[in-house]
Formats: sequence, C-alpha cells, structure tokens
Amino acid sequence: MEITRRDVLKGSAAAVVGLAAGVGLAQAPQKRLRFGIIGCGGKGWSGMEDASNFGDIVALCDVDANNRTKAMLQHPRATAFDDYRTMLDEMRGQIDAVVISIPDHHHAPASIRAMRHGLHTYCEKPLTRTIWEARQMANVARERRVATQMGNQSTASTPMRKVAALMQAGEWGHAKEVHLWTDRAKGWWPQGVARPKPAKTPKELDFDTWLGPRPSRPYADGYHPFAWRGWWDFGTGALGDMGCHIFNTPFMALDLRDPISVQAQTAGHNRDSFPEWAIVHYEFGERNGRPPVTLHWYDSGKKPDASIAAGFDLGGDGALIVCEKKTIYSMDESNTRFALIGGGTIPDIKVDESPGHMAEFARAALGGKPARSNFPEYSGPLTETVLLGNLAIWADGPRLEWDARQMQVKGTHEFDSLIHPSYNPGWTV
Repeated sequence: MEITRRDVLKGSAAAVVGLAAGVGLAQAPQKRLRFGIIGCGGKGWSGMEDASNFGDIVALCDVDANNRTKAMLQHPRATAFDDYRTMLDEMRGQIDAVVISIPDHHHAPASIRAMRHGLHTYCEKPLTRTIWEARQMANVARERRVATQMGNQSTASTPMRKVAALMQAGEWGHAKEVHLWTDRAKGWWPQGVARPKPAKTPKELDFDTWLGPRPSRPYADGYHPFAWRGWWDFGTGALGDMGCHIFNTPFMALDLRDPISVQAQTAGHNRDSFPEWAIVHYEFGERNGRPPVTLHWYDSGKKPDASIAAGFDLGGDGALIVCEKKTIYSMDESNTRFALIGGGTIPDIKVDESPGHMAEFARAALGGKPARSNFPEYSGPLTETVLLGNLAIWADGPRLEWDARQMQVKGTHEFDSLIHPSYNPGWTV
C-alpha cells in the first residue's frame, strides 16, 4: 500500500506493556501515557519502542512514507501524519508526551510547539542546532512546567554518576584539563565536501517538509536519511552529534557551562559542509569554587597526545579528565567504563541511581521528579556548551570570547545567524 503526502490513517494505539515494577515505576500513578512519535526511522524507531514500554503509541509522524509504513505495521492503531505541526494540532488533547528523533534543524520547532501544547517532551541529542534555540527550549520547558529529557542516554549510567560524584567530592583533587575525542565524522558521513548535484526526489519523501525552517535547495542524494549531519544548514557536525554524549561525564562532574572562550583549528571548509576534522579548545572560568579548566575536543580520528593515557590504547571515542592526583579515562561514548591512568581502584560512593533513561522521562511525565537530563537544568546548558565549539569551527582560527548571558561573541556580530537562526514562514519558533 502506498501512503501519499498528507495521508492520515486514523485509529487508536495498540495496547502495549504498562508501567512495570521492573523498570522502577511500580509506585507511579496508574495512568498510561499517550505518546506521539515524531520521527520513526533510525533512532526514532528505538525511541518509539522504548516509549511503548511506558504507555500507548497513539500518533506517528514521519516525512518518509517508508518509515511511516514500517511504524504503522508495528503500531497499527496509531494515527499517522507526515507533518508534526498537523499532528500536534489535530491530536490536541489526545497526546500526553512526544518523542522527537528528527534532523537537528527541526528539534526546536517541533519541541517548542509540543511544549506550548502542554506536552511532555523527549528530544534526541543535540537538543538543538543553535545556541539560542537551546536557551529557548529551556525557557519554554520551565514556563510550561512540562517534563523534559534529552536523549543522551548515558546520563542514566550509574558508573558515570559515581565518577562525577567522586570528582565533586575531591577524590582526585581539582581537574586541570579535559580531553574529549570521537572518530566521527570520518567513515560515518562526509564532511568537507562540495554540495551534491540535484537529483530526483524519492516518491516516498516530502522534501519540502523535510527542509521545513531552512532555506530551500533542490533534493540531492546525501541529505536524507543520515548524511544531513555534515551540513551547516541541517546538522551540527561531529561535535554536535557526539558532544552531548562525550562531554557528559566532565559536564556532570565539573559543571562545565558558560565557557569564556573557544578557539579551533580545522581542515578548512566552505561553510556549507562541516570541515573534515576539527580540534576545539574551550576555556572555563572559576565556577562555584571550581578552579578554571581547559577542555580540548578532537574529532574525525584526531586524538590527544598518547602520553596523557600511558598504558592505554585510545579507542574511537573517549574522555580523559586530568586531575591533580589522577587522570580518569572514560573509554567510550556510553560513559559506563572507567579506569584510572597509572592504576588504582575507583572507590564506591552512593548516588541516586536511575531506573533507566526513558523510565526517568516517563516517571517525570507522570508527576515524579525531573529526569536528570531535563532541558532547563542540564541538557539545555550542556547543549549550549557543546554548540559554542561550532562557532569556533566556523571561524577556524581566531579566539572567540563568549558572553553567555547575552549569547554573543564579544566585539562582533559575525556569528549572530549561527547563534539565533531565522525561519521560513510557518516554522517560526
């Protein structure tokens, strides 16, 4: 069966597993959450299935008919849409929460619309494409008093929470510097390339809606469904894609918000496609008794000097936090495996353990305590920190001093459109 643009297939969601004691929600009110899923392919599929453990999938939205069809086969009683604006309007009063897993340029328009409809909102990482949007997401969540969470799943990691708590307690002395790296984008999607030649739009894809708030351009192979991450108009590059995972441990441990400056060196780029590789240096001032600290980001196979982690082979993704007494090594983006450089045992410490990442969101949506990675207190500021590095990547060389309160690079307006984007009519945040 072919599903054409603007099709709406009506019905109620299939019955799914309720709030089980096994995921830590046995004491929650006996109300089933009604979920709307915005983005059903790729990470959207796993988000949809995770959500189905905590309520009913009552609405599905995707601009790709193939993704919608697959999701409908899994949840045949849900209502299907190809435009989340229509879904949010037509399903008003029939949805409690949304799970958003779509390209970065749609995160803020979809999430802010959902929150203004009073919906609890789960949004994949990075929270937004731009710094201003991240600040707006936090503000709207706070104003509307809805439960929120970003999809940086390792925030629920007990080992990470323990390492962060030990660092806050001064177990290894003050942190002096942080080194973070990822093997993306090299081998995952292209960067530092020319814009692809126009091609015929696949019949299953509504490309105009896919573009949404961003400037019009012809369809080309290499945007949908995954390689959009490498384009400034749609994605946030390797730093945006992986930063909210790999920054997570030092951010939680050291409260790394509001950097005072950033500076980058890159392979060079045309300001249409992100550079093939980048190294970004952040400076953080003193904060709440924490001394100043520097942070260094490396992507696409670039890594810190191996001498910092003597005895270890650094993998594709990881973090090194150099403290006065020890250096802590987080071995991958999942933030579940840690080691001390030079040997030693990580002590135990009592922390608030998570019932699971999606379980935290469901608990908050049912009136429980906020998820750790909620927009106002955690994931909004984390995303701002991560995305500031992209301003340095755009500049490729100069040191940029940052005024976090005003969301402004000091002494210039060159970066204003990267900080606060404009939107096409009908997509304004």
